[in-house]
Amino acid sequence: MQARNSDLRDLLRSGLTRSLASLGIKVATAGLTYGMYVVLSRTMGAEEYGYFAFGLSLATLLAVGAGMGQQTAILRYWPEEQVAGRPEKSLEAVGAGGALTLLAGGAISLLLLAFAALAGLWPGVATAHLFAAAALIAPLALAEYWSSALRAQGSVWTALLPRDILWRLATPVLVVLLFAAAIPLSGWAALLLTALVLVAALGLQAIVAHRRRYAVAPRTGGVASYWRAHGTPTIWFLIGTVIDSAALNADIIFIGLLLSAQDAGVYFNAFRTAGLLTLFMFAINLVLAPVFARHYHAGEWRKAQAISALTAWSGFVFSVAVFALFAMFGNEVLSLFGTPAGSGYWALVLLSAGLLFDAATGPSRIVMMMTGHERDYVRIFGGIMLAGLVVGLVVIPVFGLVGAAAVNAVARAVASSAIALFNRRHVGIDTSLLGAFRVQRLRDASPGAAVT
Repeated sequence: MQARNSDLRDLLRSGLTRSLASLGIKVATAGLTYGMYVVLSRTMGAEEYGYFAFGLSLATLLAVGAGMGQQTAILRYWPEEQVAGRPEKSLEAVGAGGALTLLAGGAISLLLLAFAALAGLWPGVATAHLFAAAALIAPLALAEYWSSALRAQGSVWTALLPRDILWRLATPVLVVLLFAAAIPLSGWAALLLTALVLVAALGLQAIVAHRRRYAVAPRTGGVASYWRAHGTPTIWFLIGTVIDSAALNADIIFIGLLLSAQDAGVYFNAFRTAGLLTLFMFAINLVLAPVFARHYHAGEWRKAQAISALTAWSGFVFSVAVFALFAMFGNEVLSLFGTPAGSGYWALVLLSAGLLFDAATGPSRIVMMMTGHERDYVRIFGGIMLAGLVVGLVVIPVFGLVGAAAVNAVARAVASSAIALFNRRHVGIDTSLLGAFRVQRLRDASPGAAVT
């Protein structure tokens, strides 16, 4: 028993150490992202920045669809195939996932281009930002997939540094240099610039990954066999990730359509700021999701529960501190974007409250995805969040940004609670803060009885 507890402590210590490295990158990422948005907001003007925010949110949402669920699938299939002693299947999953991502990204970009061309036939309809957003879809999708594929193979720096640091550092620097040269960017130009810089960062990432012998290269040869083996779960992974992205971006798009580009920009800033609450939860999930999957599919329940508990408590403590900061100094934080005093404050507080509740339920979504319950995840979380989006369409024209934020927060709280309860009852893992008290009570599966 003592040896098992020592092994458990070593696992958590190792996981926390790697998570802190991931957190360091994500903190730097958050600062650079914030700086990028502040620079763009200050140099572009409210209307053009609103077009940029609308186009980036639209491209992000469509890029999730272009990912075909592969950014989640590879986190499960790489460790699962490794545990089962099928390394060649792991390599096939990486190559096929990359190929599917690129093919879908190209197809969705063409569809958006066609839509923009048709929309341009109506007088007075701005479409330049839609054309530019199309250029972002495939790079965003591939960047997310490569990050997941490299993390599944045990990488942190190679997975995160090019996109999270270099891309977000180079973009605002270029924007400032252009502004200093009296070349302010319009919304579409800013979107196109971010796409070009991201492509350059991906090229560097591919070179480094190849030299370090990580597998990232897309391969069309194994797509057919991979799809036969994993096609159905992949569809549910796709639906689940689209729902996740819709919960983060659809409100901004609705506000841009139903209110104004300026309002979309204000809400975009509030939502991205509120998202800082989940920074540590996101950072630790980046590292521990494939580790959780490996121990779960090996039948090591105590380790899986311990990883979930570590994620929940670490993320929640961080989130409480950030929530308190926003409640006291939210206006000052938002003023960095140059918005009027009080603009977006209550949207920020309400959105933060929903994300704080989300943090208290721990890694509930990723646990469902890693344990083969992706269909249940779509049914529960997706159903609740989509209902919230429908309600938002009615509420936004009447109550504006505050109404949109309130609906989002309530829907998120209900959905997070529902899937956390499902995990406890059907997966056997308590992802909430209470999961820490179940670690010692769980027993591992019998040797050789790995979960598949």
